[in-house]
Amino acid sequence: MRAVTRVFLAGLVVVLFTFSLFLMRSQTSSAPDFQSVESVQGLKEKTIEIPKGATGSQIASILFEAGIVKSSQAYFRVAVGDSRSEKVAPGSHRLTLRISAQQALEQLLDPERIPNLIRVAEGAWKSEVQQAFLDYGFTKSEVKTAFSNLKLPQGFSNSEGLIFPAQYSFPVGTTAQVAAQSMVNRFSDDPYGLKLLQGNKQFSASQLLTIASMIQAESTNEDFTKVSRVIYNRLKIGMPLQMDSTVHFVMQARGDIFLSRKSTMVNSPYNTYIKYGLPPGPICSPGSDAIKAALEPLAGDWLYFITVAPGDTRFTSSFDQFNEWKTLYTKNRKSGAFN
Repeated sequence: MRAVTRVFLAGLVVVLFTFSLFLMRSQTSSAPDFQSVESVQGLKEKTIEIPKGATGSQIASILFEAGIVKSSQAYFRVAVGDSRSEKVAPGSHRLTLRISAQQALEQLLDPERIPNLIRVAEGAWKSEVQQAFLDYGFTKSEVKTAFSNLKLPQGFSNSEGLIFPAQYSFPVGTTAQVAAQSMVNRFSDDPYGLKLLQGNKQFSASQLLTIASMIQAESTNEDFTKVSRVIYNRLKIGMPLQMDSTVHFVMQARGDIFLSRKSTMVNSPYNTYIKYGLPPGPICSPGSDAIKAALEPLAGDWLYFITVAPGDTRFTSSFDQFNEWKTLYTKNRKSGAFN
């Protein structure tokens, strides 16, 4: 009799659990939502404020209370299913009223709908960020003073590389000093940025940031960990890094993948063609993925890499193989493959 009771109770638990899941899914899938609007031109809009560190559920509540979405559950459902929701920037956002949750997310991610916006791209130089400040409306004097008085993490004397890539929206009246400092402070808000600032047994925080900046400038996300390994392998055997990006930084030149022999001879401590070891500091602002790659390089014996065609970057430990690929790169470049 007891065995039968146990079987009955076990079955009842399964039924109740299954029914609970059904209810949860039903409630989520049936969350009230406005229909998507084909054109938002001429429709009423409202500017909302997303607090720093706001969760998906908090953003959902803000949207619902502002009349943007029909229910907070509808936006939360969309946010959970779309990883881009993690990139919603804090600050002001101008959104259309009474739109679908999916459209609300798209508008939150649209930089054109973020007033008072300064964008710091991954791989940006400090000089480019300073120009963005000028374009925003700050004076040269304000920008110079702001960047001269930044409070930097321990071990750093220059903000190059510490200005964390993101979209920044500031309230009207924000000073250049406050805006610039918030960009540097954002670096330690990133978990990998915070880990990098602690340094390790082999490299200081500044050296790790220098490595991360070269990784960012030399490749795309899918190859970050391999480029990281190339850098570490070359450093280990005392081989010059010979990174084109360091020369581009010295010359403050973008847009040309080809580097002339004359350019590789430019006299600068940042020129890794003529100087051994790491350059004296970072050459750009790396994003979180490049920082992670600097901390966690992929295992491998590669010493060389080259992009022979757009989207085709190859790695090898053989100098002869590298030269073969270099010939292919030259052929493709002359045929206009990189135009």
